[in-house]
Amino acid sequence: MDITYGIVDAHCHIYPDKIALKAVKAVETFYPTLPGDSLDGTCATLIRSGAENGVTHFIVHSVATTPHQVSSINRFIAQSVENSGGAFTGLGTMHPELENIESAMDELVSLGLRGVKLHPDIQRFSADDPRIMPVYEFCEAKGLPVLVHTGDYRYDFSNPPRIANILRTFPKLNFIGAHFGGWSVWDEAARTLTGFDNITVDCSSAMHWLGEERTRALICAWGEDRVMFGTDYPLWRQKPEIDLLLRLDLTDGAYRKIFRKNCMRIYGI
Repeated sequence: MDITYGIVDAHCHIYPDKIALKAVKAVETFYPTLPGDSLDGTCATLIRSGAENGVTHFIVHSVATTPHQVSSINRFIAQSVENSGGAFTGLGTMHPELENIESAMDELVSLGLRGVKLHPDIQRFSADDPRIMPVYEFCEAKGLPVLVHTGDYRYDFSNPPRIANILRTFPKLNFIGAHFGGWSVWDEAARTLTGFDNITVDCSSAMHWLGEERTRALICAWGEDRVMFGTDYPLWRQKPEIDLLLRLDLTDGAYRKIFRKNCMRIYGI
């Protein structure tokens, strides 16, 4: 299969060098079933890994666990984009406890960030919490994508019924459901959410548990136009994720969409 056209990794967490390893360990603790083969979370390692595996562009972001972190994280992401030589597209973070979400969103846009990443399960708020609705409203009005961690059998912060509430409320929102729309509740997500036309998904942090047959079935359920390749860097290495997808024996056109075209379209790259 020819993938020399350059893969886009649609789901990458990055951290400042001095705290990267600590941040990675914290995420590994939150998800204890990970295989424990994480990378170090730095920008340099992400770009180097990409160069070794045919990945030429990366959607990068981080998560604010408190409202006072939002501005500093967004400035870090923006600076990382500037330093990347065109390899990064950056998403900003938001938090429902911000006193002035509109002002924070204005700053995000002024920094050149191209959308918002939310992680309700780590940030500890319901994805359809009224306090976070202004973020979706702003993004719908401005045409900014919103990437949301979705699903967790242990909690009910971002499971499919809550995502369905968002999709119904904001029918023109460009919503990206990470992890096939519902980490660990993949079948429920497919049943509940594939009928909405304003959601795209990525395949990050999913295929290890799903295996080849279920991964192929989910790609068919969502449709090749609505699936993006993503690794959830630094939790997963690119080569095994790429190799698993290639073993599915999809058409060349499907691979081009999943590995590159869908993400380029969604983020206007």
